[in-house]
Amino acid sequence: MEQAGAAAMPLMIGMILLYGFFKGTDVFDAFLRGAKEGISTSVGILPTLIGLIVAVNLVRASGLLDLVCGLLEPLARWAGIAPELAPLALLRPISGSGASAYTLSILECFGPDSPTGKIASVLASSTETTFYAITVYFGAVQCKKLRYAVPAALLGDMAAVALSVVTVRIFG
Repeated sequence: MEQAGAAAMPLMIGMILLYGFFKGTDVFDAFLRGAKEGISTSVGILPTLIGLIVAVNLVRASGLLDLVCGLLEPLARWAGIAPELAPLALLRPISGSGASAYTLSILECFGPDSPTGKIASVLASSTETTFYAITVYFGAVQCKKLRYAVPAALLGDMAAVALSVVTVRIFG
């Protein structure tokens, strides 16, 4: 099975090359055009990504995340949710790597089979890094007016938190 996985990428590339050959497409030229376009898109969204990374680091270093989590602790306890999940719920829309590291620490502390570990796992895998995705996708097309995109995405993140808890309580 391991050999099949290792062969998948070269096999796929070979199929693309054969398809291009039979269609009469200059595959290498198309690859070069795509690579140039990808580089120019990356350069175009780089300032926005740098701004996002700086903002994430400021939120973490300033203690704002801890402050907001402290304010949400009574609400979490009232809802029967471990307060340790609040930082994950707040961090996931902002930073995927930060959320992954925090999920790992929850799993190490509570265990993967605990209700808190299960909720953290479902939550981490059912939400998107909202601000990163908006930065990349909207930045790639140079869209500056986000209007409903951010509120709708954050509403989806809040729904994911609630549904993660409900799903684990029903099926966990």
